[in-house]
Amino acid sequence: MCATMVSAALAEETTIKFWFWADNDAYAQTMQEMIADFNATNGKGITVVGEQYPWDGGGYSGNLLTAAIGGGGPDVATFKLTATPSFVGNDLLTPLDEYINNWEDKDQINENLYNTMRTAGGEDAIYVMPWNTQVLYVYYRPSMFEAAGVTVPTTYEEFLDVCAKLTRDTDGDGKTDVYGFGMRGSNGGQEPWGCFLYAGGGDWEHLDSEGGIKGMQDYIDLYTNGYAPETAPNDGFAQVIDNFKSGLTAMTIHHIGSSAQMMELFGDDVAAFVFPAGEGQWTSMGDTETVMFESCANKEAAFEWMAYLATGKGQETWCTVTGNVPVAARVQELEQFQSNPFMKVSIEGSPVAGILPVLDTTTEWISNWPSVIQQALLGQITAEECMKTLQETLWAE
Repeated sequence: MCATMVSAALAEETTIKFWFWADNDAYAQTMQEMIADFNATNGKGITVVGEQYPWDGGGYSGNLLTAAIGGGGPDVATFKLTATPSFVGNDLLTPLDEYINNWEDKDQINENLYNTMRTAGGEDAIYVMPWNTQVLYVYYRPSMFEAAGVTVPTTYEEFLDVCAKLTRDTDGDGKTDVYGFGMRGSNGGQEPWGCFLYAGGGDWEHLDSEGGIKGMQDYIDLYTNGYAPETAPNDGFAQVIDNFKSGLTAMTIHHIGSSAQMMELFGDDVAAFVFPAGEGQWTSMGDTETVMFESCANKEAAFEWMAYLATGKGQETWCTVTGNVPVAARVQELEQFQSNPFMKVSIEGSPVAGILPVLDTTTEWISNWPSVIQQALLGQITAEECMKTLQETLWAE
């Protein structure tokens, strides 16, 4: 795509219909302000018209799919990676590779993120444009580290050792008062668990490999050795956060979305680090992207808007207001992001952040993950049996 073609395509007034969801009224207002800024400053006659739709527990994706199949969808929309196969399978999305390869800001986005986009599409093409993320990391209490005489671990083996040393009977009554690690064995726990999977040497494609089994055994050992609360097999998000906030656990895994309440409660006595590397390294990435539809009549103009969100002023504005992690290196390097220690750790973890495989089986696998893991934690099945079951159900043909 040469510059002359792009200029010619944008020579006349162009309107881009844009669908988005917003988590609250403030975010919705911010998006409309960003649209107004883009319309006033793009200098290419492009007018974006934003239409807000509710997330509706994920119903947004289904409504977007129905509208697009029926011919009434937008030109560009905000998007979740998990929805990619349905849209690609119906030939609704425009491959973005040509646009990205000729884009001056291409290298502002880490190659790992582009690879994640390709994987979600199920083929060697990019159908989704990175916009903003949330990256899991380890929260910890510096005062507890000091009391236990440990420092922030830089390797996976050091992390496991620190979990043991942070587990303490602080009042001498023979009972554990502080557990080293806040383990999430119930709903949603598959994402922090993935850190152990990779550190042990496994990956999502080979859950029952020797490395995957080792990562699972390490996870089991943390529980059976008493380095995680007894309730861990049944603990979900609320429980692991409450345990950390109450001082029952010295470390737990979540993302920047919890940082404000942590700082309000603990002040300087809360910090974070990237889950350290072992044989491998991975952490979970929450994602929001944009997509362009094949029905869009003015694709060059649509990409201008997507680029504004990905690396332009829209990236800076949105991430500043929402607290999400920017994907553009230029924005990541701004003082307002670098001076926030939780944002800085999120950015440090971004190059190893990814998502679960996007398969027809993934939703059911996530639903069944807690029951399989709970059996392993309680000694009802071995680590090998656990990982074999997880492999067979995720990659069922």
